[in-house]
Amino acid sequence: MIAIVYSGSRTAFWKLTQNGHVIAHCNTAGINPCFIDAKTILQILNKKIVLVNNAENIKKIYFFAAGASSADRKEELAVTLSSFFRYSKVFVENDLFGAAKAACFDKPGIVGMLGSGANCAYFDGKKPVDNNFGMGYILGDEGSSNYFGKMLLKDFLSKKLPKDLETKFLTTYNLDRPQTLDRIYNKPQVNIFLTSFFDFFTQNINHEHIKNMVDIGFENFFETYVIPLANKYPNEDIHFVGKVASELEDRLQITATKYNFDIKTIIKEPILNLLKHYTN
Repeated sequence: MIAIVYSGSRTAFWKLTQNGHVIAHCNTAGINPCFIDAKTILQILNKKIVLVNNAENIKKIYFFAAGASSADRKEELAVTLSSFFRYSKVFVENDLFGAAKAACFDKPGIVGMLGSGANCAYFDGKKPVDNNFGMGYILGDEGSSNYFGKMLLKDFLSKKLPKDLETKFLTTYNLDRPQTLDRIYNKPQVNIFLTSFFDFFTQNINHEHIKNMVDIGFENFFETYVIPLANKYPNEDIHFVGKVASELEDRLQITATKYNFDIKTIIKEPILNLLKHYTN
């Protein structure tokens, strides 16, 4: 039995396969080794009966995780997973590697990742080429769901939301200024808190204020990530992966056109292509 896992900071998607067929699947909380320790990871795994029941049958795990960006992080996560899946070989890579593999398979291309976080890389057909883009939710992640959550909260706290949007926001989330600031500065996993506001964008995408926020976020993404790579690797296909790219595809396509780019593919759930690749 083989397990394929693709994990952002908010959600991890699991597919268990045998002889090329999916026999079980589940979602867990996101497993990002930058933000949660081994004890917490094991608690997450033990809450899923599907994983508990199949732990000893899984012989290989291909795990693509946000935050698995260094050799030490990969090793730490592999050791933790091996303590739960005792008879399995565990292969850990970061989520950008998984996104690139899902979009390009074994062909070169430029891959933009827009989910709970954001990143972009040139994929040479084997692995993403190292770059300096991945700076996380505090310094980077332009165009991601946590970036948009941060922008929405800034407008809310500074009274810049139009009145109709402010009313919707308060009705939906029932937050005030002290609660919001306390949650951001005094509670753990603030990145997960920020991503939780993404549905507000999809539900109100026709509102001009939201539309402008999304366009600015995507413009920042192209100018920060895509354009430098396209200048360095001209004429390569451009792919996007992730929930934000998929659910706000219309705005993303408009931004791409503005900068004279054609997007070859947009993939919402990279685990499906990873499943196809690694089970073959």
